[in-house]
Amino acid sequence: MRIAEIFYSIQGEGLLAGVPSIFIRTSGCNLRCHWCDTPYASWKPEGPEMSVEQILRKVEEWNCSHVVLTGGEPMIAPDLPVLATALKKAGKHITIETAATVAPGGIVCDLASLSPKLSNSTPPPERDTAWSKKHESTRLQPAVISEWIRKYAFQLKFVVSSELDLAEIKHLLSRLPPVPLHQILLMPEGIDAQSLATRSPWLVEICKREGFRFCPRLHIELFGHTRGT
Repeated sequence: MRIAEIFYSIQGEGLLAGVPSIFIRTSGCNLRCHWCDTPYASWKPEGPEMSVEQILRKVEEWNCSHVVLTGGEPMIAPDLPVLATALKKAGKHITIETAATVAPGGIVCDLASLSPKLSNSTPPPERDTAWSKKHESTRLQPAVISEWIRKYAFQLKFVVSSELDLAEIKHLLSRLPPVPLHQILLMPEGIDAQSLATRSPWLVEICKREGFRFCPRLHIELFGHTRGT
């Protein structure tokens, strides 16, 4: 499978924020988020083809029990189920970070980090007409999200650009099985500390009012918008 990068850092987002983790970032995506912070795995995919065996050898370089399969969209990588099974046999805790547009099947996963894409993610037609249409028609798959929720321990993570996004989040939640409030995470959109600082105060107030969990982005706060962190 094509791999954009493999690196060792701390998890920057979600319920496991701060946990040392090995990140395996697959290259390629079935969406094209306007604000994508990893364009080298989506808009302009890059990276070498690696076998499952090569990936496992790289993972063995670090003494770490947590592995994050991310992208791009890792679920479109044909060998991902084989990789996940091999990682579990090696004793790893596996988080899969996905937009939840691809059904899980029987993939091995300890934590499904589901990040359904809101309308704020759709690229304008003037950027790419074809991808604008494809993204909009693909980005939300309530039936697929529901399957992930029923099968796995999960967190539901939303990238929020403005207060107007809240109505869209609530509408989606109404179409899903009941989700405990502490598993609904709202994360400010932004790829630099200033953007996060601007959006975080009002997003915190929304979380306080609605009972959702505020989700910081520690890797940006600590390292900036830097690959391999």
